[in-house]
Amino acid sequence: MDMNLNIKVWRQKNNKSTGGFETYPVLANEHMSFLEMLDVLNEDLVGLKKEPIAFEHDCREGICGTCSLVINGQPHGPNSGTTTCQLHMRFFKDGDTIVVEPYRAKAFPVLKDLVVDRSSFDRIIQAGGYISVNTGQAPDGNCIPIGKDLAGKSFESAACIGCGACVAACPNGSAMLFTSAKITHLGLLPQGEVEADRRTQSMVAQMDKEGFGMCSNIGACEAQCPKEIKLDNIAYMNRSYFKAVFSGE
Repeated sequence: MDMNLNIKVWRQKNNKSTGGFETYPVLANEHMSFLEMLDVLNEDLVGLKKEPIAFEHDCREGICGTCSLVINGQPHGPNSGTTTCQLHMRFFKDGDTIVVEPYRAKAFPVLKDLVVDRSSFDRIIQAGGYISVNTGQAPDGNCIPIGKDLAGKSFESAACIGCGACVAACPNGSAMLFTSAKITHLGLLPQGEVEADRRTQSMVAQMDKEGFGMCSNIGACEAQCPKEIKLDNIAYMNRSYFKAVFSGE
């Protein structure tokens, strides 16, 4: 079924301009994804010799995290556990006005329209989101026994795609859920235990340096996370941080 929609979208020329909302009509089909609808809208704008809307996308399979949009006030839209690229237009109604805007956070400055600079996440990863290993012959993967419970928890944390929805949802602009997920998924495994203290302190320090806000346990981050990363990760990170500080590492 086709539907006539009004898309109220944030337009901003660059990070130094003010920006504002503009509203465009678009004819969409209920089977389209949200990004396909934006593609159609951009085709209409190009046909009218207007500048298309800049927005991020890559895999369109819900695994890369680049489709970072706030739709009707919710990061990635109204469906839980769903990225923007996996959100379909059948969840909207004919005649709806849909408000689309970029992530709003001090550490995510707007570059153009709906595109924000999330390189702060990259710098947090660079600060310690890795393990050091000796080069040469790789050991057999089964040589290191890992309990099923730990492996499962580590995998759940590793599911974080770094989209930044947690930051956009948090009224404090906190990156605690993202940072804690990266710390947890390495810290729970024997390969990551060796550098656990240094990793935690380095990544938390970089997170603070980037200007993210503090966590106040509101829980909006977990509620809006498309991969449903749990708040338990933040508790794990806090315990790891205090352990590292008081152990003098």
